[in-house]
Amino acid sequence: MKWPFGQAAATRQPFSMALFPLSTVLFPGGLLPLKIFEQRYIDMAKTCLKDGLPFGVCLLTRGAEVAPARDSPPEFARIGTQARIVDFDMPQLGILHVATRGEIRFQVQHHVVEDSGLVRGDVTPIAAEAPLALAENFAPLANLLELIAARVGPQNFPVEREYGDASWVGYRLAEVLPLPLHIKQSMLEINDAEVRLKVLQQFLSQHGLV
Repeated sequence: MKWPFGQAAATRQPFSMALFPLSTVLFPGGLLPLKIFEQRYIDMAKTCLKDGLPFGVCLLTRGAEVAPARDSPPEFARIGTQARIVDFDMPQLGILHVATRGEIRFQVQHHVVEDSGLVRGDVTPIAAEAPLALAENFAPLANLLELIAARVGPQNFPVEREYGDASWVGYRLAEVLPLPLHIKQSMLEINDAEVRLKVLQQFLSQHGLV
């Protein structure tokens, strides 16, 4: 059963969604540009654009991003993030560039691999974290994030800036810091913004950055 994004998020009912296992972690509110050239994912992107649907990004834990055999499907983390295409371009035939933005997190309950190799999962939306103002002791993290945002440029950083929001600051730091992918995944799976910030603060303190 396919649910529109808003309805699924509101009811937290399982719904069917195409999944894109990648060697990256997408966070809610984050930006993820993709260069797509495999036909199954080009078809997936076209369907998402036509029907106004998101797809799911999950961290690849075993296997290859490109053309895995159907009888040897990729393994991936069960918690991922919905990605919505916000812009696209096809500079040449067979290559699709898409700009995506992360939406809500989800948990994969079950998945199948279609004949094309596309993974489709039954997923359950994960409720967004409750709004939490950034505590004063985490202000140095927000200051560091502002410096990073200025350095990477507006094209690589969300337009909306919410430096007073604990979840937003934690998500942005987790995606831009050079953390191992399994640590980034753990930052995605944490359901407490303050705990996430404490872990990131410890990492930055150990490296003399705050």
